[in-house]
Amino acid sequence: MNWKKLLNDNRLGIKKTSSNNSLDGRSQFQKDFDRIVFSPAFRRLQDKTQVFPLPESDFVHTRLTHSLEVSVVGRSLGNLVGERILER
Repeated sequence: MNWKKLLNDNRLGIKKTSSNNSLDGRSQFQKDFDRIVFSPAFRRLQDKTQVFPLPESDFVHTRLTHSLEVSVVGRSLGNLVGERILER
């Protein structure tokens, strides 16, 4: 994988409006996050069951809910690490 090519601002579908954040106030991270959440591929996860061995409850998780739960945990951990780094 070529990360410079993957993380390039000239990616397919991205129109450059200005050097800073766009007029809507969203960061590049937020734009990428929104693009993923609203994509058809992400929505297809709703129809897939996330299998857990010996579940304790009768609730069924889909891969969509599992992915959202994992993203929330990941974001919380990232924020915590970022705060600790800034404290140093």
